Amino acid sequence: MLHQIERDLLDDCPGALMDDPPNLSESPQSQPSTTTNISEHEFSCHCCYDILVNPTTLTCGHSFCRHCLALWWESSHKNECPECREKWEGFPKINILLRDTTDKLFSEVVQRRRAEIQANPRVSRSFCFKALEYCAKFCTALSEVMVLVYHWSTGTAEQHDLLISKPVSHWTPEEVVSWLDHLGPWAQLYREPFKHENVNGRLLLMLGDEELLQPPYSIENQAHRRAVLAELDRVKTLGVKPPQNLWEYKVANAGKSLFLLYALKRSPRLTILYLYLFDYSETFLPFLHTCCPAITHMDQSLEPSWQQWTEFLVKYLLLPYQLIAEFAWDWLAVHYWTSRFIIVNAMLLSVLEGCALWSLWRRTRIRYTALPHKMWNHLWKMLSQGFAFALLWPFVPQFVCNCLFYWALYFSPIINIDLVVQQLMHRETQAL
Repeated sequence: MLHQIERDLLDDCPGALMDDPPNLSESPQSQPSTTTNISEHEFSCHCCYDILVNPTTLTCGHSFCRHCLALWWESSHKNECPECREKWEGFPKINILLRDTTDKLFSEVVQRRRAEIQANPRVSRSFCFKALEYCAKFCTALSEVMVLVYHWSTGTAEQHDLLISKPVSHWTPEEVVSWLDHLGPWAQLYREPFKHENVNGRLLLMLGDEELLQPPYSIENQAHRRAVLAELDRVKTLGVKPPQNLWEYKVANAGKSLFLLYALKRSPRLTILYLYLFDYSETFLPFLHTCCPAITHMDQSLEPSWQQWTEFLVKYLLLPYQLIAEFAWDWLAVHYWTSRFIIVNAMLLSVLEGCALWSLWRRTRIRYTALPHKMWNHLWKMLSQGFAFALLWPFVPQFVCNCLFYWALYFSPIINIDLVVQQLMHRETQAL
């Protein structure tokens, strides 16, 4: 949230970043005129040593002709400044102010050079090659996402879709045995009696404590009987098998899972507040008990203690992404690599929020004037986007939802790594 507010502030308040504003009291006569002493050498490119044409300024501050940069990249295949060797990312933009200045001061020379550049086939080929490379990277990333979505859609979804969407009264004996296997390793002791008796969904709903204790089931362990009956009560209440991992939760709550994945990244505190207000018992309570476990053994269905609430509120206000990382850590045994992706992404987002908070703290004028207004704008934007998402997501094709889900889950950490590097290594060269 703070990172997003910082970017909005930079867009709307560029003048607030100036350390030394110009002295408006000075008269124009007191400022020396230097236009008569300007020469072409001061506006020359350090690659071709001629007048700048379409000057492009890199993040390091050096400017070169646009076609010179293209030729440099084609020959070296390195995104480095030809002068200081500092790396630059993306597709650098033309410095409009510098371009207009050279066009006005040296119009004849610039026109002559542009005609020479347009007649050079090597320059046009280098521009096309660079554009094709970006298109190839985008197509490769898009194809990878589509392959992953197709793989998961035909793999994990087929394993979990059935029981969490099919009414329990329609379960076959094989599906009842599969439900029993999901209860844990201890349930393997009783799968043969269920399989031998061909227990289907309707018969499963009629089983009670006495039936489970007597043959042919013979579940003499009281704790095992209570566990089976507790899960059976949940099945009776929901009418289907409750989700037990990330993929099953995604299938049962497609819109909610996609909304939470994007909303937790943009505004974690507001999203957790949304869970508290509108999804308390089903999602918020398990989340709180997992991130802030009770000191003494207690039933997870009970209300949290004041110690849990205190720990949760401190983390909620100061380190909201740590709550998400702790929740993912609890699922390492079930989702080995996916949990690690979520934990790494939470760490990266925490660093980005810390950098945004430090930048906002240093800008005193922004902190006392525009920050409250920007926070309100961000709150309104998140609320309106969430409302629009709730209305429109049922009409979005499932394949598109899957692409967005897996992109945010697995490719977002890669993008955040680049953002963290830019924040920590190139803060003085960021565009202001």
